[in-house]
Amino acid sequence: MGPASVLASCCPVELYGFRCVTAYNDAMTKRFCRFLLIFLLAGVVLPVSAGPTRVAVIYAEADEFAPHSFAGMIASMELQPGVEVLRLALDGGSGKSVSQLLLAAAAPSGGPIRLAAAGGNIGPIAVLYPDIGEPYRSIFARIIEGIEEKTKNKVASYAVGGNFNAQDLSGELKRQDVRVVIVLGRNGLKAASGLDKEIGVIVGGVVSVPDADTHGGTVLSLAPDPALLFARLKVISPKTQRVFVVYEPRQNGWLIRLAREAARSQGIELIAQEAADLKSALAFYQNFFSSADARRDALWLPQDSATVDESTVLPLVLQESWARGMPVFSSTVSHVKRGALFALYPNNVELGRNLAVSALGVVSGVPTNRGILPLRDVLAACNTRTASHLGLSLSASQQQGFDLLFPEQ
Repeated sequence: MGPASVLASCCPVELYGFRCVTAYNDAMTKRFCRFLLIFLLAGVVLPVSAGPTRVAVIYAEADEFAPHSFAGMIASMELQPGVEVLRLALDGGSGKSVSQLLLAAAAPSGGPIRLAAAGGNIGPIAVLYPDIGEPYRSIFARIIEGIEEKTKNKVASYAVGGNFNAQDLSGELKRQDVRVVIVLGRNGLKAASGLDKEIGVIVGGVVSVPDADTHGGTVLSLAPDPALLFARLKVISPKTQRVFVVYEPRQNGWLIRLAREAARSQGIELIAQEAADLKSALAFYQNFFSSADARRDALWLPQDSATVDESTVLPLVLQESWARGMPVFSSTVSHVKRGALFALYPNNVELGRNLAVSALGVVSGVPTNRGILPLRDVLAACNTRTASHLGLSLSASQQQGFDLLFPEQ
């Protein structure tokens, strides 16, 4: 029996217009260390062959999270007795695939590494996400972490740029025998439109998607479920009877339909006003503050690019709400730090797990919910200074029910 061979991937693979990556966050470092421990234990338990154990490490120096971090990991592996490390440093301009690099490295020894090159250790699910910087890259990394935890399998992850080649991407997925892709963000969704129709699509990391872009599949939105928002509101401000919201129907018409039903179940009257642009939205906010009753009314700020502007709308709303003692809650966590009463926001790891559940359902042929679904994997943030200003007393147990408190303690 020939020497055992192991494939460890800790970096992106550069293809034309997109990159195949494995997230290298803290969780990945821990996973890498666990891999080494298992590897060493296997060397103790299993019979030792005459030759060294070959480990192929695929990496790109440009993607190190700290200078020489990959080199340090590899050097630690090389210090282990009986280990031969095959360093496969990727060059973005070479155009070589993982398989080509592995086959080249395997030429002297043959068999086992060739099997790894065939992609046999890749699961049937791939993830496409936008090739953008922080803080969004870390968000997508956490979602992918949840996907891999749920699937208990390695997931091929492709960072998609603006100049990706749909044909190359589709061909790469076919070579990996990928049967369903989880697409995150707008660029991921755009990439999915050019894929083979036999590949299933699950969408996440977006607030809303036009019906034509859902591919007849499931869309897990980043918009918190209104039922969860209203339930939290009634706990914090039980006297609230009416909730006002302004929205652009193409973006959030689907969400407001859910909100009307959720409001009725909580005994809340929802007053929703359509607005086509920022100008008409500003007129609504001004009318609202001139006539609303802070003793029974509240304002909801959804994720809506046409009606909730960070530089114009938000300062006006927060200033008026403070002056008039009006509760304002949001679907965007950053608004809480600036003075909104509370917000719900994504639990990215749990969202990843649920995306994986939907994807596994497609792979196994189990029917899944289709269309846009609101976010139920949420965390909660509260501004205790705002709550105190509004005369809302939060008990210690209520404060413990929030994942973030502002001002930060």
